[in-house]
Amino acid sequence: MGRHSRILQPIVDHEPVSNGHDDLIRALYQEFGSSLMAFVLKLTGHDRQWAEDVVQETLIKAWRNAGKLDRQPEMLRAWLFTVARRIVIDGWRSRSARPQEVEELESDSIGVPDESEKTLAAMIVYEALRNLSPEQREAVQQTYLRDRTVNEVAATLGVPPGTVKSRIHHAVRALRRALQERG
Repeated sequence: MGRHSRILQPIVDHEPVSNGHDDLIRALYQEFGSSLMAFVLKLTGHDRQWAEDVVQETLIKAWRNAGKLDRQPEMLRAWLFTVARRIVIDGWRSRSARPQEVEELESDSIGVPDESEKTLAAMIVYEALRNLSPEQREAVQQTYLRDRTVNEVAATLGVPPGTVKSRIHHAVRALRRALQERG
C-alpha cells in the first residue's frame, strides 16, 4: 500500500461517526487538497476565490456522504474530482443563465449623450433643402429619404429617368455647396 493508504487507513477500518467524518475530511484535504485545487483552478479559469469555494463545497459533499464513499484512495480521488467538475459546470451554467452583475453608478456620474450636434446638423440640412427648387427637393426626397429608385421616381413624377438623375445631380451639388458654406 502506498502513501494514500497510510493516511486513510485509520478511517477505512471502521464506519465513521461524527468524529470520523471530520477525520475523513482532514485526511481528504491533506491528501488531495492541493491537486484538487490545481484541477479546479484550471476549470474556473484561474479564479482563485471560486476555486476555493468549489474545493470547500466538494469536501462538504464528501463529509455529507462519508458513510457511502468507497474508501480506496483512487476511488476517493475520482469521486472528489468528479464532484468538483460538476460543481464548476453548474457554476458556469448559472453564470451564463443570469445577467452579468454590474456596479450601480451614481446618477451624477451617468453621461447623457449630447444630441445638439445631430440637431444642428439636421437644421443645416433642412435649411439647405429649403433652398433647392421644388423639383430638385422632390427628387432628393423621393430617392434618398423614401429609398426609391430613379425609375420609380420618374414614373411617379411623370418625367423621364434622365430628368430625375439631372435634378438629383444638381440638387446634390447645391446641397454640398450650401453645407460647405455653413461649415
